[in-house]
Amino acid sequence: MTHWIIAPVILPALLAPFIVLAARYHIGIQRAFSVAGVLALIGIALSLVFQTSDGSVLLYQLGDWAAPFGIVLVGDRLSTMMVLLTAVLALFVLLYAIGSGWDDRGRHFHALFQFQVMGIMGAFLTGDLFNLFVFFEVLLIASYGLMIHAGGNARLRAGVQYVLFNLIGSTLFLFALGAIYAETGTLNMADLANRAALIGAEETVGIRVAAVLLLLVFAIKAALVPLHFWLPSSYAEAPAPVAALFAIMTKVGAYAIIRVYTMIFPPDLEVTSGLHEVWLLPAALISVAVGMTGVLGAKRLDRLVAFSVIGSMGMVMVAISLFTPQSIAAALYYIVHSTLAGAALFLISDLVRSARANLELTPQPPVAGAPLTAALFFAGAIAMAGLPPLSGFLGKLLVLDAAYSSPFMVWIWAIVLTSSLVSILGFARAGSILFWKAHGASPVPGAAEAKRPATLSYIAVGGLIALLAAHTVFAGYVHGYTTTMAAQLFAPEPYVSTVIDTPGKHSKPKGDH
Repeated sequence: MTHWIIAPVILPALLAPFIVLAARYHIGIQRAFSVAGVLALIGIALSLVFQTSDGSVLLYQLGDWAAPFGIVLVGDRLSTMMVLLTAVLALFVLLYAIGSGWDDRGRHFHALFQFQVMGIMGAFLTGDLFNLFVFFEVLLIASYGLMIHAGGNARLRAGVQYVLFNLIGSTLFLFALGAIYAETGTLNMADLANRAALIGAEETVGIRVAAVLLLLVFAIKAALVPLHFWLPSSYAEAPAPVAALFAIMTKVGAYAIIRVYTMIFPPDLEVTSGLHEVWLLPAALISVAVGMTGVLGAKRLDRLVAFSVIGSMGMVMVAISLFTPQSIAAALYYIVHSTLAGAALFLISDLVRSARANLELTPQPPVAGAPLTAALFFAGAIAMAGLPPLSGFLGKLLVLDAAYSSPFMVWIWAIVLTSSLVSILGFARAGSILFWKAHGASPVPGAAEAKRPATLSYIAVGGLIALLAAHTVFAGYVHGYTTTMAAQLFAPEPYVSTVIDTPGKHSKPKGDH
C-alpha cells in the first residue's frame, strides 16, 4: 500500500483551512502557498503517473481497513492521468487569477480553490461509489462559492441555477446508491464488479433502475443534452479563472461514466445492455449539434465559449458511447484536448473583457493588445473547432475512425462534420467582429499601469496554448498511452483483485463478506 495516492486529496484539504486561518488578510501569502501547493500537486501527480505507467494499480486503505468494508483510494493509468491534468490546469488558472487580480476581488478565493481541487482529485481517485457522491458534494459547495466570487446579481442568479440543477443530480445519485446497495449489499466499485455479474435474469429490475439513474447523474455533471441547461449561464457568468477550472468538472462526469460502465456495468453485461447505444449515443450527437449551433448563434463571447464546451463534451460522449477500446482511447485523447482548449478560451474571453466595455459580439472600439489577444483567440478557436494543425483535428479524426465500424457511422460522421463546419463559422464570426470590424479609439485607460498583471495573464493563456501544441506534437505517444489505458479499463481484473485481495490490519475473514 502506497501513501502517496492520498496526497492529492490531503494536501489541498490542509492548505485550504491554513489559508483561511493563518493568511486570511494577506493576499500575498495566500498566493504563495496556493501556487506552492499546486506545484507540489504536479510533482506528486507525475510520480503517480510514472508508478502506474506499467499497468500497476496503486491502493490506499484509509484506516488500514480492507475493501469492501473500508474506504479505499485507487490509482490506475486513467485516474492518475486525470489527476495530472487537473493539477496542470489548476496551475495555469491560478497564475491567471493572480495576474488579472481576480483572486483579490472577493473573499476566500484561494481557500475555495484548494477545496475545489480537493474534490476533483478525490472524485478521480476514489474506489467507492458513496465517496464519489461525497466528493461530488465537495465540488458543488466549493464551486458555488467560486461562482459567486466578487458578487453581482447575475452571478448570484446563475449560481442558484447551478446549485439547483446539481442538487437534483445529487438526489438522483442517492436514489441510485440506495438501489445498488439494496441489490448488492456493497458500494465498493471493485466488489460491485464481481457482484453485478452474478445477478440473475429474474432480479434485474433494481440494478437496471440504478444503472439508468447513475447515467442520468453523470450526464448532468457532463452537461449532456437535454441536461445541459445549467451550463451556459453558469459558466458565462462565473469569473473567468473559475470557468476555466470548471472545464475539468464536466470531465468528472465523463470519467465516472467510463469507470462505472467499463467496470461495474460493462457493455457485455446482459443486465444493463442497450444503455450505451439506445440512450447515450443519441444524446451525445444532439449535444454536438446543439453546442456548435450555440457557438454560431451566441451574442456574447463568454456564452459562445460555454456552448463550445457543450459541443466538445458531446464529442467526448460520442466516443464513449461506442464503448470499444478504440473509441475509449479516442475519448481520453479528446478529453485532454477539450479541457485545455475550453480553459484557454474562457481566459481569452476575460482578456477581451478587460479591454472592452462588454463581451457583446457587436463592433466596438479595438481591444487593447489586440494582435496578441487575437493570435491567442485564433489558436484557441481552431483548436476547439477541430481544424489542423492543433490537437482538436487529430482528436476528431480518432473519434471518426473509432466510429467507422459502428452501425451508426453515417449519422456520427454527418453530425460531427457538419457541426465542425458550423463551429468554424461561429468562431470566424466572433473573431472578425472582435478584432477586424473594431472601430474608433480604445476606451480603456491606464494600459501601462496594468502591464504587470496582463503579462502574467498572457503567460498563463500562452502556457495552455503551448500544452495544446505539445498535445499535437506528441499525439502518437499520447494516443498510444490512452490505448493501453483503454485496454486496462476493459480488463479490470487486476484493479478488482488489487482492491479486494489486498489485506489490511482490520480485514475480515472471507466468509464474512
